[in-house]
Amino acid sequence: MARSVPHSGSGSPTVAEAVVQHWISRYGVPLQLHSDQGRNFVSAVLKGVCELLGIDKTKTIPLHPQSDGMVERFNRIILNNLSLMVSKNQQDWDQKVPLFLLAYRSAVHETTGYSPSQMLFGRDLRLPCDLLFGRSPDTPSSPEEYVQNLQARFEDVHNLARERINLRTEKMKTRYDTKATGHQFKEGDKVWFYNPTRRKGLSPKQQSHWDGPYTILKIINDVVIRIRKSTNSKPRVVHYDRLAPYYGHNS
Repeated sequence: MARSVPHSGSGSPTVAEAVVQHWISRYGVPLQLHSDQGRNFVSAVLKGVCELLGIDKTKTIPLHPQSDGMVERFNRIILNNLSLMVSKNQQDWDQKVPLFLLAYRSAVHETTGYSPSQMLFGRDLRLPCDLLFGRSPDTPSSPEEYVQNLQARFEDVHNLARERINLRTEKMKTRYDTKATGHQFKEGDKVWFYNPTRRKGLSPKQQSHWDGPYTILKIINDVVIRIRKSTNSKPRVVHYDRLAPYYGHNS
């Protein structure tokens, strides 16, 4: 279930407090918390909260937003919608978030085929439009029957949603593989590293984003590789699609 918490600061205590007060207090302690590598998400404060509550804290690969694609897509959706709802001075954006979330949680997700409310609560949320058009009344049942029916409904919904997610994942993988270079790296290879970070004193339009050569230290898995530029430099863990074979000096 998507949540968005407007706040004036982005410091580590603020983020850790938001996680506890606005997520854990409502839905319980998660098994895993995945985030990007922003300082407020990799801070000692949030790390301490996760250790205290037994949460496995993971993070994305640097400069690879695809590692957290679901959050990136949600951020685009909320920003696009808020831009249509806020006033000209943009000072009331935080007041628009709750009703946007109501609409988002009620809308059918393209991948799962269900709305977030159906996935979490097993039913649709009651919306203002129901006052105009009405909705089907609930079938009377005892508490025991209701729980049994709800469990069965959850099982059906989650199984079907899981099948649709797997199908969508396979389609995305096929589409990605058709554009992949297919180069197989191995430990010890020299490679170029794509690093779009702007360098001080250089024109960004004339700056090359490929840096190297780097040496592959370890193939961690199919897509994650540890590299190092020199024996005195700190190793980096990167996604393989940011690497290219190095064949010699870039003159």
